[in-house]
Amino acid sequence: MAYLTRLAALAALLASSASIVSAVDDSGSGKTTRYWDCCKPSCSWNQPGLTSPVKTCDIDDKPLANGVEAQSGCQGGNAFACSDQSPWAVSDDLAYGFAAVTSSNPACCQCFKLTFTDGPVKGKKMIVQATNIGDDVDGTQFDLAIPGGGFGLFDGCSKQWGATSDVWGAQYGGPSTNTCPKFPSKLKKGCGFRWVWMKGADNPKVNYEKVACPAAIVAKSGCSVAGSSRPRALPRAAAQKLVEG
Repeated sequence: MAYLTRLAALAALLASSASIVSAVDDSGSGKTTRYWDCCKPSCSWNQPGLTSPVKTCDIDDKPLANGVEAQSGCQGGNAFACSDQSPWAVSDDLAYGFAAVTSSNPACCQCFKLTFTDGPVKGKKMIVQATNIGDDVDGTQFDLAIPGGGFGLFDGCSKQWGATSDVWGAQYGGPSTNTCPKFPSKLKKGCGFRWVWMKGADNPKVNYEKVACPAAIVAKSGCSVAGSSRPRALPRAAAQKLVEG
């Protein structure tokens, strides 16, 4: 997926605080793709409307104290995506994770419940937080952050993890078979999410709706929307009831 330069990201995200609060449509039908470029997430820049930006990590996957100001590793800096912002299963039918959304109408740190409507994951649900934006992502697309999902337009993984194409696969979509056992240890479980919980599904379609962010997601990203428009963070039990309902 596309990582915007700092100047472009600030122009898109700081144009108005309203663009952050009212972003992707509250509900609708769309599609998913996947990526993992290891770049600093676009929502890691300081911007109005957020409690704090998405946390970033250094080349050794350690949280950066000055992550807001640090330049992306994809542009010669020392800020990268943190490995713990990989997806994970809450149950057989519910998962949490992160995604990139369209750069034309950003939704930094908003959460969305995705209900998969086709493929082997049909009927399963996933709550994702928007932590990145891309100019190659359309308005009803959720680009799921999954290690091994393909670099997209930018590659910070070769620098951070020594990624090679024989293991990490194609630029778009990643490997065609499960190469996760060969991934760095911190990324193996997140990589395996595609093959285990998602059963190898390839860009399944979804119905989506905006929801309150589960506390477990906020704990990993460090980011939530500030002010009266921010839904309260849901504990796991409440999130499960939301999905079941």
